[in-house]
Amino acid sequence: MVKPTPEDEAALDATKAPLLEHLLELRTRLIWAVLSFGICFVICFFFAKPIFTFLTEPLHREMAGRANDHLIYTALTEVFFTNVKIGLFGGLCLGFPAIAWQIWLFVAPGLYRHEKQAFWPFLLGVPFMFLLGASFVYFLMLPLAIKFFVSFQTLGTADAMGIQLQAKVSDYLDLVMTLIFAFGLTFQLPVVLTLIAKVGIITAKALREMRRYAIVGLFGVAAVFTPPDAFSMLSLAVPLVALYEVSIALVVLIERKRAKEDAARAKESAA
Repeated sequence: MVKPTPEDEAALDATKAPLLEHLLELRTRLIWAVLSFGICFVICFFFAKPIFTFLTEPLHREMAGRANDHLIYTALTEVFFTNVKIGLFGGLCLGFPAIAWQIWLFVAPGLYRHEKQAFWPFLLGVPFMFLLGASFVYFLMLPLAIKFFVSFQTLGTADAMGIQLQAKVSDYLDLVMTLIFAFGLTFQLPVVLTLIAKVGIITAKALREMRRYAIVGLFGVAAVFTPPDAFSMLSLAVPLVALYEVSIALVVLIERKRAKEDAARAKESAA
């Protein structure tokens, strides 16, 4: 654990305020966060059709030229509420930077200087890793999954009925949103582990010792967040295990940098 200096303690004491003032500040940050989300929701709801067209492109590419190259809906309000889901989904993704900034403005005054320095790079790392996870789903995992599941279609013959996909609008969107959120959130693993290491709570040695248990846990997380099939689970579990190994390497770099800084400070103190 990195210990705060007397200067850090003094700076933190200077930010102390009565409980009511903290509650008022929290209310202000919540209002701005909700307002940011609301504006982004309206924008995404207005552009729901092109967003949905973009999300259905992998399915359309696989089904092109077939008689069932379309989606169906079986409830009168299904398409409308699908557009609402797209607005909520897009509003959360688009409004995340503003929401995260409001969270930072509320939390930052209660952090030590070294904790603020540790957090700053990760404010950029969180949206980057979420985008990386979402891109992994959209450009790699989803097309392969669609190809795999569509392959179960069979043509009808004189002796047997055919099996044809008739995908529902809401079901397809729910699947895509679930996968994007699952991969986007779980791809935060390196961000979380390196942040904890930066603060000094965990070490590379501890991560290596926990590797076996972590792998089992990551496969469990993949089983929970993905559809109930082995292909989807492995598509998430394997990258997560790789990200865990990347996290160990990043923690090693952080520890080496910290050791050099400690050695430099000790040398200055000795001089």
